Amino acid sequence: MKFELMKTILQSILRYLTELLIWKYKPTVIAITGSVGKTSAKEAVFVVLKGGYYARRSLENYNNEFGVPLTVIGSRAGGRNPFSWLVILLKALLYFVFPLPYPEVLILEMGADRPGDIGYLTSLAKPFISVVTAVGPSHLEFFDRIESIAEEKSKIVSSLHKKGKAVLNYDDPYAQAMAAKHKGSVIYYGFDQDADLKAADVFYSPSGITFKVHFRGNVVPVHLPGALGSPNVYAALAAAGVGIAMGVNLVDIGKALESYVSPPGRLRVLPGVKSTLILDDTYNSAPASALAALEALSRLPARRKIAVLGDMAELGDLTEDGHRMVGVGAVDQGVNYLVAVGPKSKFIADQARHMGYPEKQILYFDTADEAKKPVENLIQPNDAILVKGSRSMRMEKIVREIMLEPHRAGELLVG
Repeated sequence: MKFELMKTILQSILRYLTELLIWKYKPTVIAITGSVGKTSAKEAVFVVLKGGYYARRSLENYNNEFGVPLTVIGSRAGGRNPFSWLVILLKALLYFVFPLPYPEVLILEMGADRPGDIGYLTSLAKPFISVVTAVGPSHLEFFDRIESIAEEKSKIVSSLHKKGKAVLNYDDPYAQAMAAKHKGSVIYYGFDQDADLKAADVFYSPSGITFKVHFRGNVVPVHLPGALGSPNVYAALAAAGVGIAMGVNLVDIGKALESYVSPPGRLRVLPGVKSTLILDDTYNSAPASALAALEALSRLPARRKIAVLGDMAELGDLTEDGHRMVGVGAVDQGVNYLVAVGPKSKFIADQARHMGYPEKQILYFDTADEAKKPVENLIQPNDAILVKGSRSMRMEKIVREIMLEPHRAGELLVG
């Protein structure tokens, strides 16, 4: 009870200090939300803007009522250490009292775990540019249906400055519909021909993705080294949309994206033992992102394709259907072996069986710890292995077991 009271007081103080700093320095706020792809989009936006602006982006998953203020202040969380929090608050006061160097642009990731979250965060830092990546069935234990999630996330658009700009994923119907929430400028991005920013001629290789970006008659090539999958293409397109909204030349955007590095655990390509290739997508999982990852795996040149899939959390009433959908995807994408990890992943395996997938090519384990050695024994030279699951499953343990450079795990894998 005492801890909760202190947490409430701290949140109120952080809110007040955040509003003071935004009022004083008036940075251009770029807000990013979505059920999937927020962090990748944030990193891509930062890469595009950092060459021309003093920009700061959210660290890690600082996307809630504490993370957003900490990004505005420019500090990491103080944990349970009162002295650390006191230092953070004093830092904020110093920035308010004295004219210190402060970012021109704040790139803020905004999450919506519960109703009211986006409204609260945008009240702290009113966005001038809002990005919506996609809406899917995540956090359904706090929302009654996907439409409710979309309504909450749409507040990032409806809260825009009247001269602000919305950058929306045209391929996602929920994100596309959010244009109605804003009377100002909208930039659509996606693979669809009707999007303003379009990706075409996408080519996957072990070295990364190469594709072309089309925008109003202009075309530039883009290469994303060490990244695979449509989620990373979407991240680059979102960043291009923000860059255009900020006046960055399309050619410069294409060059900047060459230095984009997919965040740990987000469809990042890693060399594995036995001359294998790992597609590390262990940061989190949802049906849409799992299907995208399976599609990326299918397009890799490899002797065999192995999908190691863990439970997907926070799906609420869609838990069984969501996992079965991924089972369908695994079969449709032609994986050679399916490794299911966790009690919910049994639905993935069961759906594959119903579709005639060979039982001898299905392995099941309760935990990542149980799975890691058998997966290592299963893989052979020139295999490609997708490893994916929700954070609670700790699927990165499997990646650590089979990666070529385990001594770099702290640098390359999800913490």
